[in-house]
Amino acid sequence: MEIRFDGKIVVVSGAGHGFGREIARSFASLGARVFATDLSARARAETAATGNIEITALDLRDRAAAAAWVSRIEAETGRGVDILVNNAGGVAGQEPVPLEAVPDADWNVIFDINVHAAFTLSRAVVPGMKRTGGGRIVNISSGAGVQASLTGIQAYCSAKHAVVGLTRQLAHELGAFNITVNSVAPGLVRTNEATEKQWASYGPEGQKALVERIAMKRLGSARDIANAVIFFASDLAGFVNGQILQVDGGR
Repeated sequence: MEIRFDGKIVVVSGAGHGFGREIARSFASLGARVFATDLSARARAETAATGNIEITALDLRDRAAAAAWVSRIEAETGRGVDILVNNAGGVAGQEPVPLEAVPDADWNVIFDINVHAAFTLSRAVVPGMKRTGGGRIVNISSGAGVQASLTGIQAYCSAKHAVVGLTRQLAHELGAFNITVNSVAPGLVRTNEATEKQWASYGPEGQKALVERIAMKRLGSARDIANAVIFFASDLAGFVNGQILQVDGGR
């Protein structure tokens, strides 16, 4: 079976680098019309250079602006969004500190970009999906959504667990409308400054030990994560709903 997304409207958040860029490029290469967002002007330009990706600047912490973005996409295309990939997230440049030293602002921003953004965009696209008779929502969570986080950042681990919970609850609510909601939970993949810093912090011995704990004896790539997203969005996963797919090489 050949997987294609010709004529499909796809929305990808956080598409300026790493997973998001690879996911956006994958959908575009398979015929979809892709709308994406990222805050970095340089990252947006690099993603847009792929072709067939319309990427805009958007602070997803602004819920009204996020909803308005979806409305503009629907107005431009004349239809609802077919596939939403909630990829935006991360540790917001933070490093682990003792619980008693965590500022409220640091806790809040991680929830804003990981959980609240996914909730806001999902809420915005669902009415259009219901009108068109179905859709796909794929949330990028993390291995930190099913166990303690290698980052050591309390808010990140808690937020990714919340993304998993949101995935399962929305799958239960929206399944009757032919809208599936699933999540890809990546292991450590070196795709950006934050993960490179995390990797470097382990040192040679720690890096070796981490890889040895992976059944496949290697780290994954952004392509591995994009492939899992493509599966969830495709007809092959038409009866797959509320699932968390760990893409980590077998830890």
